[in-house]
Amino acid sequence: MHKAIPPSAFAAAIAIHILWGGNPVAAKFGMLAVPPLWSALVRFLIGILLIVIWAKYKHIRVWPVPGEWPILLKLGGLFTVQIATMNIGFNNTTGAMSAILISTNPVFAALFAHFLISGDRLSAVKALGLMVAFSGVVLVLIDDGSLAELTLDSWGNWAVLFSAFLLGLRLVQSARSLRSIDPVRVAVWQMAVSLPLFVVGGLLFEEVKWQAIDWRVTAGLLYQGIVVAGIGFLVSFELMKQYRPSVMMSFNFLAPVSGVFLSARLLHESVGWLVVLGVGLVALGLLLIAKAR
Repeated sequence: MHKAIPPSAFAAAIAIHILWGGNPVAAKFGMLAVPPLWSALVRFLIGILLIVIWAKYKHIRVWPVPGEWPILLKLGGLFTVQIATMNIGFNNTTGAMSAILISTNPVFAALFAHFLISGDRLSAVKALGLMVAFSGVVLVLIDDGSLAELTLDSWGNWAVLFSAFLLGLRLVQSARSLRSIDPVRVAVWQMAVSLPLFVVGGLLFEEVKWQAIDWRVTAGLLYQGIVVAGIGFLVSFELMKQYRPSVMMSFNFLAPVSGVFLSARLLHESVGWLVVLGVGLVALGLLLIAKAR
């Protein structure tokens, strides 16, 4: 039985989703010198370290049992492709576009859940949420000119949107695996499996600009590793464990709004009226999906 949600839990959920909105901004800063695959490697090394420390403190087994390996390897492969696509997309579009498009992942998760998870069918409210959120994405793409002409920036937008599609699939597959595997092992080994693949990809296709590393790059990488991959997981895991998950998920609408305005503030990016309206529709759509029973 889930407990009633106190004001402190609401405050924690609001804070962590606002911080998650800063992930695309942090990625942009980090990739000023560290390209996408190497950035992912650093981020998840930090995240794994923090989660393992927390698991040891909570006396949670980190090493998988033999029967769990096939599932974790499959999830790790999907995780690698999704994160690589996301970081490459982030590197080829604006922080505001990244924040909006990657936050559409619950839309895709709702679609996959309809077909892959028994008892999680699409209701009328969820379907309405899907339509509203997708209309917001279309407005964002129109404002950026992506639907009129596929430029480099629009290619980055579509890469981030594809990553959101893969993230929705990964979340549903992870939810299915949680029936038999502890959430800590699912999180740690998705990241751990990806590390050697990121190393190989980085060595083959990327080069770190060591001379360009400064406080902005360092801060961006630390933010992604500590706040997003580390603390973000720990806080959300505790909230989801103690309180009703559907209520906690309703806070997802804060991330794209936070991301857009952090991008405007920190990256000095312009935000047009269609983008603002698109953000509102994406947020409303995600809220409807999260609130549907």
